[in-house]
Amino acid sequence: MHWRATDNDRLDFLEDLGSDYEDALLQAEFGKFHFLLLTICGLIYLNTAIGITIISFVLPTATCDFDMTSKDKGWLSASPMLGMLIGSYFWGCLADTKGRRIVLIVTLLADGICGLVSSLAPYYLIFLFIRFANGFNVAGTMGIVFPYLGEFQPTKYREKILCWMELFWTFGIILLPGIAWSVIPLQINLQFSVFTYHSWNLFVAICAIPSILLGLWLFSFPESPKFLLEHGETDKALDILVCMFIQNTGRKRDDYPCKSLRGPDRSNKKNGEKGIPNLRFRRPNELKILISEIWTQTKTLSKKPYLKNSFLTCGIQFCLTTSYYTLMVWFPELFHRFDDYEKANPGISASVCDVSSIVITNSTLSGCDSKINSQVFLHTIIIGIACIPTSFWLPLCVHHLGIKFFLVFSLTVAGFITFGLYFVRTSLENLILSCIFEALTSLSISTVYCVMVDLFPTNLRVMAAAMSMTFGRGGALLGNLIFGFLIDLNCIIPITVFSAMLFVSAFLCWLLPTTGTQALD
Repeated sequence: MHWRATDNDRLDFLEDLGSDYEDALLQAEFGKFHFLLLTICGLIYLNTAIGITIISFVLPTATCDFDMTSKDKGWLSASPMLGMLIGSYFWGCLADTKGRRIVLIVTLLADGICGLVSSLAPYYLIFLFIRFANGFNVAGTMGIVFPYLGEFQPTKYREKILCWMELFWTFGIILLPGIAWSVIPLQINLQFSVFTYHSWNLFVAICAIPSILLGLWLFSFPESPKFLLEHGETDKALDILVCMFIQNTGRKRDDYPCKSLRGPDRSNKKNGEKGIPNLRFRRPNELKILISEIWTQTKTLSKKPYLKNSFLTCGIQFCLTTSYYTLMVWFPELFHRFDDYEKANPGISASVCDVSSIVITNSTLSGCDSKINSQVFLHTIIIGIACIPTSFWLPLCVHHLGIKFFLVFSLTVAGFITFGLYFVRTSLENLILSCIFEALTSLSISTVYCVMVDLFPTNLRVMAAAMSMTFGRGGALLGNLIFGFLIDLNCIIPITVFSAMLFVSAFLCWLLPTTGTQALD
C-alpha cells in the first residue's frame, strides 16, 4: 500500500522546513564565521552610508564648478534617490532569483566604478546622470545586505546581530566628514582641456574605492544557504553549513551532526519550466520569465497574508526615508549657511528660514564661494558621534524592550525634533537638534530592515525589502526636490511636512506584528 501525500501533509512539511534549517544552523554553532560575516556586511552598510550622504559635501563645494542654484542642488541631491527608486525593484528581483551574494558583488563593483567615473565628470548634467547610476547600484546593496546577513543567523542571535549593523552606519556618518575634512580643504587645481580637477573630485574618487574592495572581498564568502535550500540546491546549502561548522569550531567535516537537509516542496512546479535561478537572459523568453516572476512576486506581496505587512513597511519607509535622507543631505548645507550668516552678522540671531533667505540674497550679490568652513565638518562629525550611544543601546536592549519600542519611541521624538528646527536661532541650537534627529532616525532606518527579515519568507524577502525601498526612495526623491525648491522661499512648509511624516511612521510601526521569536520561513 503506497502512501499518498495530501495538501495538508504538504503544508505540514513546509511548516517543518524552517525548524529543519534552524536546527542545521544551531549545529553549525556560532563563532568566527558569523563575526567575519558581520564585519563585511557591516562595512558594506558603512559604505552605503557614505555613498548615500556623500552628496551633502559635494553640494557646497561643487557649486562654482557647476554654477548651481538651490534648485540645481535639489536635483543633484535627488538624482541618487531616483536611481535607488528604480534600482530597488530591479536588484530585489535578481537577489530573490539569482542569489544574494552575486547581486551584492555586482552592485558593489558597479557602484565603485560609477563613483570613480563621476569624479571626472566635466559638466553638471553628466555628473547628475552618473550619481543617478550610483544610486541605482546602492539600492541593491542596501536592500540585500540585511537579508543576506540575517539568513545565516539562528533565531536567538538574529535580531541582535542585525541590530549591530546600526553601529556601522554610525561609523560611516562619522567617517565621511572626516574624509571630507582631510581632502576638500586641499588646494588642488589641475587644469585639463575639458574641466578643472579640484579637491572635491578627489574626495568623490576616494569614497568610491571601498565599494570595489568590498566587492572583491565578498568573493570569499558563500551564498546564503537559506536561499539555496529554497531553490532546491540542498547539497550546496549543506556544504556551506559544514564549512561554517568547521570555521566556527575548528573541528573536522565528519563531526558535523547534520548529514542532510530537507528541501522545500517543489511538486507544484510546472513540468518543463526552467528554474528562475538558472536564467541567463540570453533569449527573450527568459527575460519574459523574469518579468513575469517580478509581477508574480509583486502580486503575492499585495495579497493576503502579506498585504498588511507590505502596506505597513512601504508606508513606514516612505514617511521615514523622506524625512531622514532629505534632512541628512541638507544639514551640511544648512550649517554652511548658518556659518556664513553669523560671520556677516555677529551676535544677531535668526531662524533657519531667515538665514537661508538672507544668505542666498547676499551670495547672489557677492558672487560664488565654494569653500566650506571647518566648523561644518566638525558639526557633521559631532552628529555622527551623537549616534554612538543609541547604536549600542539598540542591540544591547532589543530583547528586553522589543524592537517595536525602539521604532515607535525614536520616530515620535524625531517628529518633535524636526518641528523644533523652525524655532532654532543659532548654529549651536541647530547642531543639538541635528544630533538628536540623526541619532533617532538612523536607528529607525536600521531597525526597519531588521524587522523585514522576519516579516517575509525567503522567496519574497528581498523583493519585499525592494518594494518598501522603492516607496522610501520615491519619498526621498520628492523630499529633496521639495526642500531644494522651498528652503529659500518658505521653509516652514517642508519642516512641518517632514515632522508630520515621522509621526505617521511611528503610528504605522506601532501596528507592526512582534518579530524575532520564530525561525525564518
